[in-house]
Amino acid sequence: MEKKPILRNKIFLYMTEFFAGMSVMAVELGASRLLAPYFSSSQIVWTIIIGTIMIAMALGNIYGGRKADKDPNPDKLYGRIIIASLWIAAIPVLGKYIILAISAVLIFAVNSNFLVIAAFAACMIVFVFPLFLLGTVTPSLAKYTTDSLQDNGKTIGTLGAFNTIGSIIGTFMPTFVTIPAVGTAFTFLIFAGILLALSILYFVSPSREQHDGNEAGPKSDHEQGDKSLPSGHDRVRESSVVAKVITSVLIFALCCVFGHNGSFAFWEKNLTFEGESVYNYLQVKETPNSMILSTNVMFGVQSILVKDGSLTGMYYDYALAAPYMANTKIRQQANGEKIDVLILGMGSGTYATQLSRYFDNVNVEGVEIDDKITDLAHKYFELPESTQVTTYDGRAFLNAVDKKYDVIMVDAYQDITIPFQMSSQEFFTLVKDHLTEQGVMVVNMNMYSEDSNISSGDTTINTYLADTISSVFDQVMIVDVKGSTNKELFATNGDDLATRLGNDIAFEKDDDLKAMMKHVEDTLISYEGTGHILTDDKAPVELLGMKQIDLIIKDEVSFYKSIYKEQGIQGLLQLL
Repeated sequence: MEKKPILRNKIFLYMTEFFAGMSVMAVELGASRLLAPYFSSSQIVWTIIIGTIMIAMALGNIYGGRKADKDPNPDKLYGRIIIASLWIAAIPVLGKYIILAISAVLIFAVNSNFLVIAAFAACMIVFVFPLFLLGTVTPSLAKYTTDSLQDNGKTIGTLGAFNTIGSIIGTFMPTFVTIPAVGTAFTFLIFAGILLALSILYFVSPSREQHDGNEAGPKSDHEQGDKSLPSGHDRVRESSVVAKVITSVLIFALCCVFGHNGSFAFWEKNLTFEGESVYNYLQVKETPNSMILSTNVMFGVQSILVKDGSLTGMYYDYALAAPYMANTKIRQQANGEKIDVLILGMGSGTYATQLSRYFDNVNVEGVEIDDKITDLAHKYFELPESTQVTTYDGRAFLNAVDKKYDVIMVDAYQDITIPFQMSSQEFFTLVKDHLTEQGVMVVNMNMYSEDSNISSGDTTINTYLADTISSVFDQVMIVDVKGSTNKELFATNGDDLATRLGNDIAFEKDDDLKAMMKHVEDTLISYEGTGHILTDDKAPVELLGMKQIDLIIKDEVSFYKSIYKEQGIQGLLQLL
């Protein structure tokens, strides 16, 4: 088949490879942001995304190579790119509904590894097909760009270079430019639009060279007529091209209209704020009594502000025991001394706000890696502008400062997972080195389930965390947070924590807070490690976390499963 003139210029073919490589990486990063609000952004989810995409690309390479040998028609390749672009454009319209539908089905069908299976199924259904089609680009272009065996190495190498450069740009641009600026939905639409425009440019380009009067040899009227009038086959092809272009543009336009809404929690009405940062999906919801921050659609509340200034009813109340263990009230009564508190994982400042409400003699510093969360904290959660917040990774911050603190709170969850570098023996040693002689570390341990008992030695993620901390600190005590999946852990190398807590409570004048602290004192239990240690070299927190999440999901849906078992789908629909 004769090449279209646009293909005789290899630059267009190289640019096709460039934009295909760029779009593959952009879709991969977009996939992580689309899945994160539902399944987290853990290493396991990333592994699933990368694995399924590599499967799609490998199959596309095989298929594209065979098609290029069997039917070397560039129209077929650019037709596949159009289909891929429209599929990618449809992801913001349908992707979140598909993910939730998959979750709804699997939550009743599987008893373990729910997030792994659901994330894998979502990737296979939503992302594999368009990336399979883009995987056909490289072998097809290799066929069209190679003119002879003498220069095929150079040509293939140039194609690979353009693909790699495109992939590099497609890696950085979504993360640092498009997702923070316009969100995940528009990011899919932008890169889909680029692929569509490239394919349309190919199809609307002239199918044959235009001859002018400078060509050698006179032409008869009949010959000139043959060159200026399309044949019947060409007229059919041009009509098909017009229909294809118009249809694809209309479909893309509809995707832009219906897919521009980047709401992941589309069932929520009247959200105060919904957006994305470099690190997180962010959602702020206001109720008559509180402001709530969520970074994950499916799992809970990350931060809360109680408008009337009362206790939150969450783990933050239990964590308030740490300043009493550092004898904050006694030190204030004795000499007006102030204590220094560091919060690793500041969030929207719930703990800092609670400290400022109930203690007059605390200096609070926070470390939060996501500066957009800090902005929300000041805007919606009454975090004072005077509160010092450093935008940094918690462990990196400790490595950079020499200051010692009376209380260090570790609450550095990323959506529903723990960063491995803030769960290891080396990290907790670093925390200990930044505590004063009688300093107290308080750690929020999430993802606790009634099916796992930390005191029984079950090898859950909480057991590993508690054991690791016990290997670093002389004394560790734990308290259950009533009505939640959390536990609070307190650790020190100083005097007895329970004694210090009881002594300092005596100076508290707020009745509600005093009752809360008495509850903590009465339910504190000592913890002895069982030897399960997390280190920088070996900290499988993602696998342990997934195991724990399965237990939480099992607890949460057991009621609905019983309804389904007894009454079927009709019973669930009536319940809803």
